[in-house]
Amino acid sequence: MKNQPKKIPKFNSEAEERKFWLKHDAADYFDINQPIELDLSELKPTTRPITVRLPVGLISDLKLLAHKKDVPYQSLLKIMLAEKVNLELKQTMIVN
Repeated sequence: MKNQPKKIPKFNSEAEERKFWLKHDAADYFDINQPIELDLSELKPTTRPITVRLPVGLISDLKLLAHKKDVPYQSLLKIMLAEKVNLELKQTMIVN
């Protein structure tokens, strides 16, 4: 008969959890035959603020487009920039 996995205690901090796992074997707390479902949809890539000088007219046009799409203009700018960078990278890979 197979042993049931031990119950993982509640931790008050990450430091407390790290200390716990240093002294305990994770195999005692998980059933390797029972898959664990993870929801990583909340994870977002790390971002870093930068300063970019743009013409006032371009910012106005961007804000107008963003308003029509009902999204924040900085989010729209990130989307457009990412699309253009990906396109340029693909074209560069084809040429090289």
